[in-house]
Amino acid sequence: MKKRLLVIGMAVLLATLMMSCAKKMDRPALVGLMEQYLTALAKHDPALVPLADSVKLVENTVVTPIGEGLWKTATGGPTEFKIFVADPVEGQVGFLGVIEVQGKPTIASVRFKLVEGKITEIDHLVVPQYNDQPLNPNMSQVRPSLLTPVAVNERVSREEMLRIANSYYEAIVQDNGTICPFAEECQRRENGGITANDQTQTPEEAAKDDFSTFRKMKCSEQLSTGVMSYITDINRRRLLAVDEEMGLVFAHSIFVHDGEPKVMKIIGVPGVTERANNYGPFDLPATHVFKIKGGKVYDIEAIGYLAPHGIKNGWEE
Repeated sequence: MKKRLLVIGMAVLLATLMMSCAKKMDRPALVGLMEQYLTALAKHDPALVPLADSVKLVENTVVTPIGEGLWKTATGGPTEFKIFVADPVEGQVGFLGVIEVQGKPTIASVRFKLVEGKITEIDHLVVPQYNDQPLNPNMSQVRPSLLTPVAVNERVSREEMLRIANSYYEAIVQDNGTICPFAEECQRRENGGITANDQTQTPEEAAKDDFSTFRKMKCSEQLSTGVMSYITDINRRRLLAVDEEMGLVFAHSIFVHDGEPKVMKIIGVPGVTERANNYGPFDLPATHVFKIKGGKVYDIEAIGYLAPHGIKNGWEE
């Protein structure tokens, strides 16, 4: 009887220890589980990852049953372009990179949350390929800074990292680049394209690009010109994972464009006083990864896709 009780006690202790470890997965373990999840997607086998019975999946803002969406269409990946943002404190991990969907390289992000070792929430954001256009060449290799840990003396608190990441959105909607503490060398990329601090354009490329003047500007300088005033709001902001070791914040949001103003007033750009807003109404669900060190934003890697104006978010249901 005592031996049986001892065995039962040891089993309970082991289960408790396993649950405790699951609750406190460290960064390598969270990254490993995300890699396992991406493999499960490509194999179309949800049984390969620890899903909670009540797990909720939202793909491109739509509540999606497990087994549908990327669970059907993913065929491989990730490629060499992969960024992981792991948050042991909150039990969350995000991935932004390139996977294979229906045999084609595709930009995507994935985020999930763990509770007691089980995945309870999942986000998929998949950028559709339009007219079979190839991916931007910048999506072949991740910028080294996004893969480099931040020195201990350059780290800031997770609360400050969240505040700084959110200030980026505020800088856009308020047309004031000084709201966000950008580093001078900060560069923003969207679906691989460099949209701020681009010093790589040739004169021939610049001549064909009506955004070239703004594309060359530093992040803070650009946002203060008013060139982003066609963005009505950035809402449904969800700053999800904070990777203190790597200095990364992983966030989802929806950029709202109502088509106004028809003409944007431009400030501080010699020879340019206004710019037509020909975009019309649309929304843009987006994933951002911010690199923060020494209290400043050094890199922004963003992906997103065009969606109908007024789109709803599955997390609101």
